[in-house]
Amino acid sequence: MTKFILAIDQGTTSSRAILFDRAGHIHGAAQQEFRQFFPQPGWVEHDANEIWQSQRAVIDEVLRSNGVPASDIAAIGIANQRETTVLWDRATGEPVAPAIVWQDRRSTPCCEELRADGHEDLFQQKTGLVLDAYFSGPKLKWLLDNVPGARARAERGELAFGTVDSWLIFKMSGKHLTDPSNAARTLMFNIHTARWDDELLALLDISPGLLPEVVASSGVAAHTDARLFGVAVPIAGIAGDQQAATFGQACHSPGMAKNTYGTGCFMLMHTGQTATISQNKLISTIGWTLPKGTDYLLEGSVFMAGAAIQWLRDGLGIIKSAAEVEELALAVPDNGGVLFVPAFAGLGAPHWDAYARGTMVGMTRGTNKSHIARATLESIALQSADVLDAMQADAAMPLTQLRVDGGAARNNLLMQFQADILGVPVVRPVVTETTALGAAFLAGLAVGFWASQEEIAAQWQMERRFEPAMAKDERAQRMGEWRRAVERSRAWSQ
Repeated sequence: MTKFILAIDQGTTSSRAILFDRAGHIHGAAQQEFRQFFPQPGWVEHDANEIWQSQRAVIDEVLRSNGVPASDIAAIGIANQRETTVLWDRATGEPVAPAIVWQDRRSTPCCEELRADGHEDLFQQKTGLVLDAYFSGPKLKWLLDNVPGARARAERGELAFGTVDSWLIFKMSGKHLTDPSNAARTLMFNIHTARWDDELLALLDISPGLLPEVVASSGVAAHTDARLFGVAVPIAGIAGDQQAATFGQACHSPGMAKNTYGTGCFMLMHTGQTATISQNKLISTIGWTLPKGTDYLLEGSVFMAGAAIQWLRDGLGIIKSAAEVEELALAVPDNGGVLFVPAFAGLGAPHWDAYARGTMVGMTRGTNKSHIARATLESIALQSADVLDAMQADAAMPLTQLRVDGGAARNNLLMQFQADILGVPVVRPVVTETTALGAAFLAGLAVGFWASQEEIAAQWQMERRFEPAMAKDERAQRMGEWRRAVERSRAWSQ
């Protein structure tokens, strides 16, 4: 019998490969960072070949270092950074331009033009999304408009578009595929009919021939080329990273919610098998498609979370590693009146202000690096509190607890402040690698490695529960101060 599921967790700053056993435990893991490119203000790019090379390297490493032959792998599950846009040559498999990362804002003028022409409601009603540069469709339009010869080549069927899942599947199998959770992040996919939408494609001036085939999130979609790993391994799970994390957190029924603290912060609430179109500037999105149907989620996306801690390390140099931020923040009893709005790439939900910029307020002569570290941690929780307020208004479901994961979820100071500012318990699981775990679960269900959702939900275990300890009056005061700071950051860039 095969012994493991191999989860690919292709993130914004690193590629990872993790082996899971039948108990949902990590048997081995490997990780490799890759370069980030910032060619102009508001632009963020990746080298798609470097993404593939780093992902291939960590797969080889995790198998080799753990003595696991590829024949012991039951299936591969893929979770990927979403919205990042890759355009490549079908014949050579080579990218025709750098990948445009989800954080990139260059397609804002395209979105503004569509909004001015009165199309915003149409996009929201069909896709569940806000008309914003965050999503893949406007990024793809920018590539077709600006890469010499790209539009003509696309019309001749020579090019292929994909989010990172599609790119990895193409490199591993030669197939051009995606799943509904990734397709739903493009502004080109109708989440109600589960099809690419001809009307939206026409508005974006994008040829349908560029687009991947959409397959189920859980199901054998392709097999790897046998030359890659020595045997052909089924690719059986595909999901955008945040949907995968929601599945991995066993948020399988309406009202359950999780927050992932990664490069950005992503809070998702299960809303059932019908899409809830937000009235509060959140995203309605497909969670996953299983044989029994499609589950939908409400999502609020915060662009800068762990990335703000990286900025303390790489930009300010006040810490040498992200792990040091908690100790530095604990050197002071509070933030000393400092509030930091990390709107380096604009503000996401529920503000959607592409022109907001990073802002620090309340500093005095007594402000030191510990206050800045504490304000940075608190900004992550405060942004998430804004999202939860909007989410509860949309879903009309009071949240009873928030399940958390991601790198910064290991920070106890941040998690306690998150519970305090939300007024609900924050629950951290034993396995915080829930993005990879969710991809593994989707793949394992497809090949019978796990028998049912009930079996995998039973594997979820709590590691620690953070109870809210802040008085309601103080919570209201802190949120009021935060919203004043957010207003200072808005519409700063022209």
